[in-house]
Amino acid sequence: MAYSDRELIARIVQCEAGGEGENGMKAVASVIMNRVNVSDGEYARISQGGSIRNIIFQPGQFDCAVETLLGKYNSQNIYNMTPTDIHYNIADWVVAGNRLNEIGECLWYLNPFRPSCSNTFPSNGSGTFHTRLGEHCFYRPTASYANT
Repeated sequence: MAYSDRELIARIVQCEAGGEGENGMKAVASVIMNRVNVSDGEYARISQGGSIRNIIFQPGQFDCAVETLLGKYNSQNIYNMTPTDIHYNIADWVVAGNRLNEIGECLWYLNPFRPSCSNTFPSNGSGTFHTRLGEHCFYRPTASYANT
């Protein structure tokens, strides 16, 4: 049985940012929906007019969306999550059009596993550092993103 959009968001938020507190989880949810709703570039093509499923399962984007990473079983995946009320509430919140102000129009985030964030991400330079929230660095699109 395929998960609903609400279930997918709740599970990926728990998996990707469950240890980051409510704002950290809202930040991740905001990035997902920013990708769903962006009007140009790679994510506009992937979302095909608003598909949350297409964005979450785009290859190479969310480690939690796959069961195998680097040829090994990835136990930290959405299929092993058990969302609770907070995860569903955040899913409802973001689907209703809400976004965390601190994230703005960011399309990417990552945990650098170090104290500082790189100035650009991804490696093609289409994102520039915007803010750090908890363990995650967030990046907003540059003008070059439209050409991705």
